[in-house]
Amino acid sequence: MDDIAEPTRHRRFTFGRLVRWCVKAVIWFVVISVVWVGIYRVVPPPVTVTMLTNALDGRGITKDWMPLSKIDPDMARAAIGAEDSRFCSHHGFDFTAIQKAMAHNEDGKRIRGGSTISQQTAKNVFLWQGRSYVRKGLEAYFTVLIELIWGKRRIMEMYLNVAETGIGTYGVNAGSQRYFHHDASHMSPIEAARIAAVLPLPKKRGAVAPKGFVARYGNSIARRIGAVRAGGYDSCLR
Repeated sequence: MDDIAEPTRHRRFTFGRLVRWCVKAVIWFVVISVVWVGIYRVVPPPVTVTMLTNALDGRGITKDWMPLSKIDPDMARAAIGAEDSRFCSHHGFDFTAIQKAMAHNEDGKRIRGGSTISQQTAKNVFLWQGRSYVRKGLEAYFTVLIELIWGKRRIMEMYLNVAETGIGTYGVNAGSQRYFHHDASHMSPIEAARIAAVLPLPKKRGAVAPKGFVARYGNSIARRIGAVRAGGYDSCLR
């Protein structure tokens, strides 16, 4: 009987120890992630996984942080009009947009995303690019954290400073200097719209003399800027 009981006790001990290690790992992850998000509430991130990955490919890193208070307001309005019209009213997730994206994708056409600016910011700052259930799960977790800890102004500020605006170029200020040869503190609506049009595919689209779809999309975003301002869709940033 002792020979049978011993392996059983060993299995229980091993399983119990595994459970304790898992619980500790989860606790440490939560603590570290909360502290990490808390630090970035007041400190710009020095670098991101996306920046490092692209730099390894020889693309370099060009960025120039600018506070939201100095970025031309039309840039944030262009981002809202292009990416997330309910940015100021949702709490990180736009379930209406997600449902529309799922219905669109079921038709087998070009894949459309339903991610909010908050979700994109969480991915750009803390995670990596690409599609996987693990990354989407972590993206949702960090989205909840930044909505709770940062608030809308910081989320938009981070998004406009970290999003890739060209090959090896990050943030709208660096993008404005690259494309228009002036900083992002004074941008025309069409300049802001063209950078917003580049954001979904920064490696394939250019903001200077755009053609075809990019030109049409940029013009469409430029028209939305006035609607965003008049409709108060940027009220959380004022």
